Amino acid sequence: MNWISRLERKFGRYAIPNLMYFIIILYGIGFVLDYINPYFYIQYLSLNAAEILHGQIWRIVTFLIQPPSNNLIFLIIALYFYYMIGRTLEQTWGSFRFNLYFFTGVLFHVIAALLIYLVTGQVYMLGTSYLNLSLFFAFAAVYPDMEFLLFYILPVKAKWLAWIDGAFFIWTIIQGFLPSYGGTYTSYRASAFAAAISILNFVIFYVSTRNYAQFSPKQQKRRREFKKQMKARPQNHYSAQPDGRVPKHRCAVCGRTELDHPELEFRYCSKCNGNYEYCQDHLFTHEHVK
Repeated sequence: MNWISRLERKFGRYAIPNLMYFIIILYGIGFVLDYINPYFYIQYLSLNAAEILHGQIWRIVTFLIQPPSNNLIFLIIALYFYYMIGRTLEQTWGSFRFNLYFFTGVLFHVIAALLIYLVTGQVYMLGTSYLNLSLFFAFAAVYPDMEFLLFYILPVKAKWLAWIDGAFFIWTIIQGFLPSYGGTYTSYRASAFAAAISILNFVIFYVSTRNYAQFSPKQQKRRREFKKQMKARPQNHYSAQPDGRVPKHRCAVCGRTELDHPELEFRYCSKCNGNYEYCQDHLFTHEHVK
């Protein structure tokens, strides 16, 4: 059981369901506010490290209302796109893990802005672009073969779009350390530092949960089929293996038993209606049977 599962066990009940719905509302408010007064966000709500250190701590949260576009048509497209991505990730990971991923990204944005100011003296106001980019990177890692219509014409898989975004992202980091920009901190280096820090939530989650295959569409389909089979037969009925052995434990999500995976631990869930047993990987991440 990794650290994310332990956190979910302790704090899972505090997760915000359908988090992306509220984020989209914030983007909409930010668009209306920008239309009414374009300078209000920069003056009072943006992620300005200098003002935060002078007591305006609300900026740690209010910078999230910056919309992904100032054009109404592109805004509607972007809001639909990011809502779809966020909802899909939440349905795949569960509310707690999606909350943890998103708010970890917010935390790294704040850390990046503060460190840049403390080290370089520059006020580098990070918006929400890297935060949205981290959502897309996570989506592409889980659903690499999902296709999008580029320019509404060309079908392109998510993994290729992610590689293109990743190339520009890496270039942003590299150009900050090219010799031609000198040995002092410049805006290029501030941009590079901001990019590297603000995307750490994706790096950490990807390294910590490298078994992304458990969230893949094929695995999700296999789980649904297994649940149907579990409901169609009597509970606690385990068929014998080809060698005649009968398993005593079987995960109600993935179907693994102690015979084919002796390293696993199995527990019954007290919140499920019925006698359902789960392996250690799904004990705290499954949907309760009501």
